[in-house]
Amino acid sequence: MLENFDKNYEVCNCIKVTISDIKTSIINDGVKSLRDLQEKTRAGTECRNCLMNEVDFGKVKKKIYCKDILGEFANG
Repeated sequence: MLENFDKNYEVCNCIKVTISDIKTSIINDGVKSLRDLQEKTRAGTECRNCLMNEVDFGKVKKKIYCKDILGEFANG
């Protein structure tokens, strides 16, 4: 799934967190959960729409979510 996105794709628009930022946190900081990810990157701490599809109440839906990236890198 991630191969369809540029590494600089902005997942969290509020905090400006990219796929690359999330991947770096997973590899370097040992991020294993959404809570860890929020603590290390602050992604999903403002409007929370970027966390997962189930909580995306924005007018324009995200193309990929923090949960998806975490699942692919941390568990994949």
